Amino acid sequence: MRPLLSKALPIRRTAVFHGGRTVRIIFSRKGFDSASGGCPSPIIDGRPVSLPIPTRQPTVTRYRDLSGPYAALVTDLTKGRLTGDSPCHTDPDLIHDTLPRASGWRGALGQIASSQGHLAKHGVGAGDLFLFWGLFRPVAFNGRWRFTGKSEHRIWGWLQVDDVITLGVDGSHAEATHPWLKGHPHVSDGWSRSNTLYVATPQLQLNGTEMNLPGYGVFPAGLRLSADEPQLSIWRAPDWLHPQTDGCGMTYHPAHRWGADGNVRSAGRGQEFIAAPDGDPRAIGWLNDLFAQVTA
Repeated sequence: MRPLLSKALPIRRTAVFHGGRTVRIIFSRKGFDSASGGCPSPIIDGRPVSLPIPTRQPTVTRYRDLSGPYAALVTDLTKGRLTGDSPCHTDPDLIHDTLPRASGWRGALGQIASSQGHLAKHGVGAGDLFLFWGLFRPVAFNGRWRFTGKSEHRIWGWLQVDDVITLGVDGSHAEATHPWLKGHPHVSDGWSRSNTLYVATPQLQLNGTEMNLPGYGVFPAGLRLSADEPQLSIWRAPDWLHPQTDGCGMTYHPAHRWGADGNVRSAGRGQEFIAAPDGDPRAIGWLNDLFAQVTA
């Protein structure tokens, strides 16, 4: 698995990522953790499998409806607190084969409340790239699924924004223009007025180049964020991100969180950490390296 730290390169901010505008990279926390689900998501044979969080919000989906070992995983890893009959929040929705899909389906992410306010405040929109990360721990199967190793923070998926749809309290109106969104948990009623959906691009584009990848998906191995520290919230930061190497920094992380050792103490609050690298070629190279594992 590729380390988060990248080799320092001369800085030449002459490029843009998408359509003539600086693309924001959003480190977006999603999936099981101690607060949502009560345990880490599993790493199975080196592959991170992000478990959708349990929910009391509107949804038609339960863990047993998902294709794959999700029902067994949540039952075993939560020691029966959750089961295949428990309702789940399939968001971000990134994997085509987990549920029956209508023609034209694409990945999508819903957001509400203060997290959506933060995204809106910073103008997150078309071309911007979500990198989803979460809490993970290796597992093995021996009659049932069990945790076997140490926990870590890891990037596990991505979504590049095409459309931003203001859904409001009843998001079913989105089905008129995007019928394949039917079944997404945010495209229903019962939400707050801030309810917003980020729809993925059909094709990923980096630095003006269309990649041979969709604008959404999951990484085969992902990328470990946690450094070799007792605290898994201590991340090894790439040069393009670390302010002490002329990096752009990210929201929720003031100066005192960045160490001279190249690490950053990630914030416990906030789901969406926004970085604007302004076409820094180090960021472009870092992203190319990250997505290379998908096409390898």
